[in-house]
Parts: sequence; C-alpha cells; structure tokens
Amino acid sequence: MFIQGILNWLTLASLTFNSHEHDDPLKRLGNLTPYRVAPTSHKVEAELPGDCSVDRVMLMHRHGSRGPAGSEEMTLINSLVQTLRDCHDALQDAHLPENLRFLQTGKGYEAHLDPENLTIIGRQQLFNHGVEFGLKYPNFTTETLLSSPSQRVVDSMYFFAQGRFGREANDKNLLTVNDIPGPVANEWSNLYLPSITERLNDLLPYGVSFTDDNTHGALYACAYDLAARNESPWCNVFDADELANFEYEMDLIMDASVGYLAPNDAGPVMGSVFVKELINREAQPLYLEFGHDSTILAAMAAMGLNKDDPPLSPDGLRQHRRFRTSYQTPFAAQMVWERFTCEESFDGPQIRLVLNEETYPLWTCAETKHDRRFGTCSLDTFVRANKFSTDIEFGDETWQAACGAHSGGLYVPG
Repeated sequence: MFIQGILNWLTLASLTFNSHEHDDPLKRLGNLTPYRVAPTSHKVEAELPGDCSVDRVMLMHRHGSRGPAGSEEMTLINSLVQTLRDCHDALQDAHLPENLRFLQTGKGYEAHLDPENLTIIGRQQLFNHGVEFGLKYPNFTTETLLSSPSQRVVDSMYFFAQGRFGREANDKNLLTVNDIPGPVANEWSNLYLPSITERLNDLLPYGVSFTDDNTHGALYACAYDLAARNESPWCNVFDADELANFEYEMDLIMDASVGYLAPNDAGPVMGSVFVKELINREAQPLYLEFGHDSTILAAMAAMGLNKDDPPLSPDGLRQHRRFRTSYQTPFAAQMVWERFTCEESFDGPQIRLVLNEETYPLWTCAETKHDRRFGTCSLDTFVRANKFSTDIEFGDETWQAACGAHSGGLYVPG
C-alpha cells in the first residue's frame, strides 16, 4: 500500500504544470492561446498497447480562434486605439524603442477585429482538425453533430464536418443545444497591470500617458491579433513575466466562472451533466460535439482533474498549477474520450482522455501499474470515481442550489 501510495502521488505531482521557462510566451495566453498541442508533462505512454482497440470515441471540441467576446474586451482595445489617435503627433516626434516604433508607421496601430465571430484562422483550425480526426479514426462515423447555438460554435462544427466528411457533411444533421454561462471578472488585473503601465509610460514621450485600461487593451490586442492574423506588434511589447501575469488572469477568470472557485460548486455541478452523459452513452460509436472552453473546464472540474490545492488566488501568481487554460482550453481545444478493450493488457472496458493530442492521466481513478503507465482507468472504476456527477440529476436540489439561476441556459450534451 505504501508503494502504491507513492506511485499515485507521483502521478498527481506530474499533473502540476510548471511555468515552462523555455516555452514560447505566446503559447501561454490562457484561454486566448492559439491552438497548441499540450506539452508532454505527464510521463505517460502516448500510444495504447498493440492488443487494444478503441470501440467508442466522444469528442468535445472548443470553437476555433475568434474575435473579442463581450463588450468589455472590445471596449478596452478601442480605448487603446483612441488614446493612440489622440497622441499621434506626440508619438511621431518621439524616440521610441524598436518594439514600439510600429506606433509611428502610417496611422499607427489600428485594430481590425470582428467581435465574437470565428476568424479565418479559426476556420482553418477546425477544418484541419476534422481532417486529422478522420485520419486518426477512419472507421468511426455518425449522422449527427451537436453544437451550442453561438454562431462561432456552429461555424466551427460546420468547418470540422467539412474537413472530416467532405461533401458527405451536407447529409449530416448539424444540431444545436443551449450554452452554459460565460466568464466572470476577477481582481488580479488590479495587482499586475500598474507596474506594466508604469514601465510603458517611462518609454512613451511627454504627452502620451497610458492608463491601466490601455495596458489591458494592449494585452488583449496581442491575443486577438494572433487569433485574427497570426501576428501582433503588441506581443513584442511585453516580456515573458508580464504575459505570464496575463495568462494567470485568464486562468483565474475561468476558474472563478466554471472551475473550482465558482460559488456553490457551480462549475463542478454544471460539468456533472457532461460526465454523466459520458458514462451513459452506449447508443453509437462516435459522438461529435462543439462548445466552449467553459464546457471543457466544467467537465474537468466535475472530475477534479485539474484541481489545485490550495485553490488559486488573486493574491499572487501561482507558477506551478494544474488549472492552466493555455494547455487545457486554447482556441480549438479538443477533448477526446476513448473507450477501449484489450486482449490481455487490461481487463474489461477501459477509458482514457486525450486532451489536445496528449494523454491526460485520469489520476482520480488510476489503480494499477498499467493505469499509471498509460493514463487510463477501467470504466467501472471511472464510474465509481465520478459518483459526485452520477448522483446529481439535472434540476434536483443540488443542481438548483448551485446553478438554479442558469438552468435555462445550460449546454446539456445529449
């Protein structure tokens, strides 16, 4: 028992994502990160044993790269642009460092962003993922695809279907179901933005003064320019530590919205619906669904797969944390659940999670050496480990206490 406990602890420890000093900072922009393959931080085998075969696949796909969501993000970016317009003449005559000289070219910085909607890069991400999915699972098909009613998600479903099924996509049933609530704000930005604003104002000429909102807008402009055009002059303005603070802000926002910081366990309770459907699905070999980062994160919260102890806090940046949206829910994130059986390697039906093309260990139900080696667990053990979700009924007392106000707008996978 002592050895098994040590092994389980090692598996758990490997789930703590480090800061990855050598990782490109632009691959760590929280849930606004362009799609990326998850880092291999888990020390588990990427491929199943040769005597195993997958018999059921369930995909939950986040929409692709989009423009700013909600009025606040676009307002911050527009305010930045207006500040720069008002100071155009002062900027022209200034001696700026090289990474700010883009402010002196032509009209300076102009944001050309399409709020809420899928970008051309987002369309490409989903089409490519559809092609790759078809190559990986050529013998799995379905007549029905599900998405939330948000247009960017519907579009993502459409482009994935085009990549996966080609002209046959026109014969598929593309259906929509309702969304879960969006993100909430947090106070971390009030702590980390002032020092960046002060640094930038020291570089700008007399008469040009950024506010913290302008700095915030520039950080968002970096992320959304990448989403729209794969490049942004603003990304070179910030150093790695400053971008890490922005990433932490994105993590705190999502953790407080649908994760472990959500009031009344609302995140895990909402995610229980997905987990319960995941367990109960027996009707067909392939399920294709499209939603949001919040859909994936709520499901992970229900299973406790990326829970930090102690919880994340806006009191200070946590370098080593499990809840890291850059790796778990970048734009076009792919949560793939595989059910499989083996001739000898495992006994009975098994399950594993492949998150953004890397096996994500199911440490909450891992019991055997093979479980830890391959990041899997038996289906029976998985069901027992997720009693929290299976005990909740949509609309019951637990549900109403946590999510009653949102019950009419929940994305309920079916």
